[in-house]
Amino acid sequence: MRPRSADEIPAQGKPPRELQYSLKLDGFRALAFVLGDGKVVLQSRSRRDLAPEFPGIAAHLREQLPPGIVLDGELCAYRDGRLSFTDLLRSPADRARAGVPVSYIAFDLLAVPGRDVRALPLRDRWELLGTALLDAEPPLQRVLATQDEETARGWFRDLRDAGVEGIVAKSLASPYRAGSTWAWRKIRHMETSDGVLLGVVGPPDRPRALVVRLADGRTVSTSPRLTPAQAREVGALAEDRAGPLTQDPEHGPVRWVDPPLPVELRQLAVRQRQENATFVRVRSEG
Repeated sequence: MRPRSADEIPAQGKPPRELQYSLKLDGFRALAFVLGDGKVVLQSRSRRDLAPEFPGIAAHLREQLPPGIVLDGELCAYRDGRLSFTDLLRSPADRARAGVPVSYIAFDLLAVPGRDVRALPLRDRWELLGTALLDAEPPLQRVLATQDEETARGWFRDLRDAGVEGIVAKSLASPYRAGSTWAWRKIRHMETSDGVLLGVVGPPDRPRALVVRLADGRTVSTSPRLTPAQAREVGALAEDRAGPLTQDPEHGPVRWVDPPLPVELRQLAVRQRQENATFVRVRSEG
């Protein structure tokens, strides 16, 4: 279930309140569940198991969750008092050496032992999530959420320096359904925008740059060159989707990516009549 972008935090209705406002965190979105044999799975939206990349979280969830519970949430790393998306791209050993902790922040519940609860309204799923995590200890916790509009606006204003991306406003009546929905709306700080990764420039496992489609439909190349961490991130997700090398009249040698991937981009800059977008990351969540 993916929220759609909105420009403003929506107003709360009169009691009974209709919306929940929760923090939009900067991390890896993943379903978390424990199989009957004790194996922990952290399933990304691309269905890749992230558990081997976060062994500490996997071990903690094995102790905290019974088989049959399925959580939806975000893997988040912390450095110097703020969320650090870049540290999620580092190896577990690198994070351990740097003393960077990682948490799993749950914001929804899809199943409890023996029961699929996706058809229930969010209001009921939220209560079940609180019960499921009643005795849970960090680094597993429930996301900060409220039904008070002014509190949400305060979070949006005051928690930006802590790396919080914005607010997600969700209908308390909404069931959990696959795909994007206006029942959930994300309101982000505006330095970045959504785009689509169409092609890679350079080796598909470590690209130098990307060809992306902007929200207004234009297709541009990213600049500056991807950092090593960004190249690894893109390569891990795009290598198997990249086609043969082709010569594009506008962008030069490109390997087109099929299916495309959602990405986050920084605002455009104009350099010698060539418009560019700066790559931030592949979007792993809505």
